[in-house]
Amino acid sequence: MKQRSTAAMLKIGALSQATGVSVRAIRHYDQHGLLASARAGNGYRAFQAVAITQVRQIQRLIAAGFSLREIRSFPDCMLLIEGAKACADITDARRKRLSMLERQIEALETQRRRLRAMLIESAGSDQDPPA
Repeated sequence: MKQRSTAAMLKIGALSQATGVSVRAIRHYDQHGLLASARAGNGYRAFQAVAITQVRQIQRLIAAGFSLREIRSFPDCMLLIEGAKACADITDARRKRLSMLERQIEALETQRRRLRAMLIESAGSDQDPPA
């Protein structure tokens, strides 16, 4: 990113406050290439205002189960458009993530059934398993 006047840019604390995301997490995103920062004369990071949208979108994608590595591979539209509904380039990635989550849920439900059966066996068949 080109060095710009820091007057029109956000300091990391202001970005943190605007997004509700910790300074530590913002540094982490920046180190992983998900944000572009410039260094002010004092060495502090400075971000363009679009970083607010980018941080919010990164948080949404993490909450949906995507890793930072996966997010970094997404096209720029995923980070520049909050909600990114118009960014069809990752529809396949979203479908794969959903499929993986559904497989995990099925595996967990199978484990739950097995554990309930074990509890019933150990408590006697006339008692309900604990919730």
